[in-house]
Amino acid sequence: MSRALLALADGAVFEGQALGYEGDTAGEVVFNTAMTGYQEVLTDPSYKGQIITMTSPHIGNYGLTPDDVESRRIWAEGFVIKEGSVLSSNWRSRQQLHEYLQAAKVVAIEGLDTRALTRHLRQHGSQPGVITHGAASEAGAVEKAKHAPGIVGVDLAAAVTCARAYQWAHGSGEWAPSLDDRRARSSRRWKVVAYDFGVKQNILRRLVDVGCDVTVVPASTTAEDVEALKPDGIFLSNGPGDPEGVPYAIEAVRSLIGRRPIFGICLGHQILGLAMGLKTYKLKFGHHGANHPVMDLRTRKVEISSQNHNFAVQVSARQTAVSEPPPVVETVFGRVAVTHVSLNDQSVEGLACVEQPVFSVQYHPEASPGPHDSAYLFEDFVGVMEKSYGS
Repeated sequence: MSRALLALADGAVFEGQALGYEGDTAGEVVFNTAMTGYQEVLTDPSYKGQIITMTSPHIGNYGLTPDDVESRRIWAEGFVIKEGSVLSSNWRSRQQLHEYLQAAKVVAIEGLDTRALTRHLRQHGSQPGVITHGAASEAGAVEKAKHAPGIVGVDLAAAVTCARAYQWAHGSGEWAPSLDDRRARSSRRWKVVAYDFGVKQNILRRLVDVGCDVTVVPASTTAEDVEALKPDGIFLSNGPGDPEGVPYAIEAVRSLIGRRPIFGICLGHQILGLAMGLKTYKLKFGHHGANHPVMDLRTRKVEISSQNHNFAVQVSARQTAVSEPPPVVETVFGRVAVTHVSLNDQSVEGLACVEQPVFSVQYHPEASPGPHDSAYLFEDFVGVMEKSYGS
C-alpha cells in the first residue's frame, strides 16, 4: 500500500495507507460512532462536504450490497478508517469496501490511529482537512487543509437535491418495522410532498409503509408550487450543511406553516426552526452515530437514536433542561414546545407547534440499519394528518 496522509487545518497530521481511489480530497473532518451501517453512512447525502472518520476499528466486515444504499451515489468527500476488511462475511454482499470506494472514485485512508484522531476532534472541534495519497509533505498537506472549503453558510442542499419532481412508491417490504394495528388496517392513502434537501431513501420507504403516496420535489420548489399539488402533508428532509445556506427553503417553509401539516427531520428540523424565527448554531464536533440518547420530555422516555448533523436549533439552556416539563418558546407563529433533548449535551432534538399541526426532530427515526426506537414518528405524522382531515 502507498503512503497517505490526513492533515487538519490546525496542523495535526495522521499517517496511514492509501485506500480507495488514488488522489487527494478535502472536506470538513467529522467522526461517526456507529459500529455498523457504513454503506448507509457513505451514501447519506447529509455527508456532502465532509470527510467521515469511523470510530469502529473494523469496517467492511459484511461487504456492500446495492440494496442498502440511501441515495444514487456516495456523497462523502472522503473516508477514514482504522482497518478495512478484505473479507465480506455476509451472503448479501456483492462487493468489498475497497472495490466500492474505487468504483465511486472516493479517496480514503486506513491504518491510522482513529481513536487519537477522534479525541483530537472532540477537543479541538471538527474542521477542514485533506486526505492526500503519495509523497506529499506534511507541511504541504497542512497548507492544503488550511485552504479547504468549510460548510458554514454554504448551500450544499443544491448539490444533492433531485433535478425534478418524481413519485416514490417503494416501501420497506419484509424489513418494515411493525406498525400498530390501526395503521396497518387503514385503507386511506395520504398525499405527501417531500422536500428533497438530501433525502435518504429509507425515509421515503417509511412514509410509504405508513400509507403515504409520496411526491419528492427539489429543494428550490416554491410554496405556491407545493400548494398546487394539494398535499395532505409536507415532509422536510434531512440534508447537508448549514441551514442558513438555504434561505429559499426557509422562506418556502415559512409560507407553508399553518396551511398544511408539516413533519421535518434533521436539516428539515433546522429549516423549520429558522422559518419560525428561532436561530441555529454550529456544534463543536457535531452528532454523528447510531447510539445517541434522546429524551422525549413529554413522556420522559429515552430513545437511542441515529444522528448526523453539525448544526442545531438554539434555545436557552434553561429551556432544554431535562429536569423541567416540556418548555415552550414564543415564536412568530405562536408557541413552540421543545419536545426532545439530547442527553449528551442538552441540545434541542425535537420541536412541535402548540397551535399548528407542525413538528420536527433533529435525529433520524428512519435509521437503517437502526436503531428503530423512534420509528413511531412516521405514524405520528399520519396521526397529525388524520386529526387535520379526518381518517
